[in-house]
Amino acid sequence: MPAPTLSRRTEQIAPFHTMELMKRAAALQQAGRPVIHMSIGEPDFKAPEPVVAALERAVRAGHTEYTSANGIEPLRRAIAADYGRRHGLDIDPARIVVTAGASAALSLACCALVDPGAEVLLTDPGYPCNRHFVAAFDGVPVGVPVDAESRFQMTLERLRAHWGERTRGTLLASPANPTGTSIPFAELAAIVDFVRARGGFSLIDEIYLGLSYEGPMRSALELGDDIIVTNSFSKYFHMTGWRLGWLVVPPSLVAAFEKLSQNLYICASTLAQHAALACFEPESLAIFEARREAFRRRRDFLVPALQAAGLSVPVVPDGAFYVYADCSRFSDDSSAFADRLLEEAWVSVVPGMDFGSHAPRSHLRLAYTTGMESLQEASSRIRRWLGT
Repeated sequence: MPAPTLSRRTEQIAPFHTMELMKRAAALQQAGRPVIHMSIGEPDFKAPEPVVAALERAVRAGHTEYTSANGIEPLRRAIAADYGRRHGLDIDPARIVVTAGASAALSLACCALVDPGAEVLLTDPGYPCNRHFVAAFDGVPVGVPVDAESRFQMTLERLRAHWGERTRGTLLASPANPTGTSIPFAELAAIVDFVRARGGFSLIDEIYLGLSYEGPMRSALELGDDIIVTNSFSKYFHMTGWRLGWLVVPPSLVAAFEKLSQNLYICASTLAQHAALACFEPESLAIFEARREAFRRRRDFLVPALQAAGLSVPVVPDGAFYVYADCSRFSDDSSAFADRLLEEAWVSVVPGMDFGSHAPRSHLRLAYTTGMESLQEASSRIRRWLGT
């Protein structure tokens, strides 16, 4: 029997090539090859013991019922208090919407803000799912080419040049995947002012904000309560599979987001919400900060190691756990380069094709989400494989 006809929007969403590469790397590892994984953006650290203990207590206490669509009040208060402690911001807990990961948060935001045919400006390269969140609600993601000159980030000049009659707003990440770079705060403020003056929305993905390494960590929420920010427990808090994130939305939009949450996914995991309360305990915060410093040390090792091997790093990342390297000295096809590196040196990295159409064949993303010993071995293998 013929299968049902898929919607046109399904055809517009490209495969996530990183996941396919991971499958091949896993198959090689199962076959006995000593693969070093530098592809997936998942911390090698796990949730710390206080969080695991809180999960166990939540299970035994029977916290398995639905919660309100916006999340349990203690968690919303804890997130708001963390903005005060970390950023000096007074955020009303009522503005916080707890979601099933940042992916659900961005899907919810696009559902609320993007009409069919509306254009949303994003960076190219950028995290591939962001453009698909827009397309899933029949919006039109418009990739704005960015490069080393702009630190692979949006600028006011580039945003202005691409803003058109159908533009509804912008979705930006700072720090960003795949480049690990942040938007200078003055530049972000100028972008927000430009968008605001045109009645558009500024949706800022701050999932890597806690993993910033240079200067103060400043949230876009400083720029006004009309900004919509998303974050997650996946990266800084190392809870990827727990599927828990949040949005901070303007006061006037809380009811609309709650209505959409009720209808689209009811609520985030109750057990994960109760466990996440322990993330904000002093013992847990000390662990997270120590791990952030470990990521910084890895970055400080990996960037010069790649440069010594002959791979150019045009912009040193200031956040997240990625290095966006230029391999054009050795190849004009980063996908073929990554394939051979995996098959011949057993190091798994991601070619630029997943992240957009602007110079993908000359770039690779390497994630330093593995221990220092593995990073040292991987850099040695790359150097030997390149003959440098």
